[in-house]
Formats: sequence, structure tokens, C-alpha cells
Amino acid sequence: MPDHRKHRGPHPEDDVLFGPPMLIPLQHAVEHTAWLLSRGYAFKSSIQLVGDRFRLNERQRIAVLRSTCSDPARAGRQERRVACGDLAGVDVDLDGFNVLTTVEAALAGGVILAGRDGCYRDMASMHGSYRKVEETETALSLIGACLAEWQTGRCTWYLDRPVSNSGRLSQIIQQLAQQNGWPWQTELACDVDRMLKASTHVVASADSVVIDHCLHWVNLAREVICRRIPAAKVIAMTG
Repeated sequence: MPDHRKHRGPHPEDDVLFGPPMLIPLQHAVEHTAWLLSRGYAFKSSIQLVGDRFRLNERQRIAVLRSTCSDPARAGRQERRVACGDLAGVDVDLDGFNVLTTVEAALAGGVILAGRDGCYRDMASMHGSYRKVEETETALSLIGACLAEWQTGRCTWYLDRPVSNSGRLSQIIQQLAQQNGWPWQTELACDVDRMLKASTHVVASADSVVIDHCLHWVNLAREVICRRIPAAKVIAMTG
């Protein structure tokens, strides 16, 4: 089915699913799931058990899954995280769709999950295709303004080649960089996760698969949202 969305905004039921009455149950669910993961339980069985315990629907279970991690995983991520103030002159490799869609969602009023590891993650899903939305260029401009403020070195936007419209997004990124004099380049890759995990540069991502294996990473989407989008709908998934 074609994607006709103009925004990456909230689901019609999000005000209920993530409203104040659900905040404590969701936070408990995240911590219960983390407890199980820290003791060797699998993600699938952990979220099934906890989701049933707290009577969560499918969207709430996805939110818990995106917000939790084991204690060892959280400690490892914290050890490898680089602060934005330490990025001057440092080359950065961006997990393009991961960073961009989260900032787009924040601008559009979508739910942003503040996870156990400190990352901000959105609830959007692309299903192998990307569609430019009304917030795309604004999101890129806000990201660019932050990277310029931190005086980073060369920034490479990695985009998944198999995702439809990745080539068009690459052109938009290059045009915006040229207009603003930003040291950006884009690269279309068949396996972005593999390349980022092996990168010797600082990686900008909130993808658990990536930040659990890369050498160093920066919490870019969170920093952009905190600094530039004060009205973002951030849900604290941990107490």
C-alpha cells in the first residue's frame, strides 16, 4: 500500500496509550523487561510475559521493546557514548534514517520515547520505504545547525540503498549541505548497520544493534530534540 503520509506524527490512540494514567505501568514494564533481559531471558519471551502482566496492547509492547535493554547493555552504551562537546573536528557517521525520522516525528508531534539507555526513539516504521514529509527539510536543518555548533569534522550520512526514495533523500541532503557550507557527504549502502558497527568514526544512532557494537557513538537525535524542539512529546519510559 502506498505511503501517503504528509507527517510522521502521532497515532490516533497515542493520547490514551501513552497518557498520564499509563506512564507508571509502562515504566514498570520497561524495568521488568530489563530485569529479565539482564538474567538471560530472550527479548521475545520477556516482552510477552511483561506485556501480558501489564495488559499492554501491541503498540505499547513495541514502545517497551524500544525503550528497554539489559543492565550490561546499558553500561556498555554509556561507556562508549561521546558527549557533543567533544565532537569538535571529529568525523561523524550518521545512521541516516534512524536519526532523521526521530527528529521528523518530534517536529510533527509524534510520540518520542526516552529509553532506559538515555536514547530518544520514535514509534514510526518505514517498512522498506521512506517518504519525504513536510518536516524533512526542517529536521535536516536542525540537525545541521547542531552539528555546525559543535564544529564537527566531515559528516557522512549513511542511507539504506534498498529503501525506496533513499536516492532522492541523498540529493536533498547534499543540496542542503551545499547551501549551508556543511561538510556533509552521503553514501548509499546495502547494509548500513554492518558499516556503522565497523566504523572508526563516532556514529550517530539510537539503533541498539549499532550502538551495542560500534566503537563510539553520539546521542544525536536526543540532543537535537532537547536543544531545538522544546515542544516535543517526550514520554519518559523510565522512572
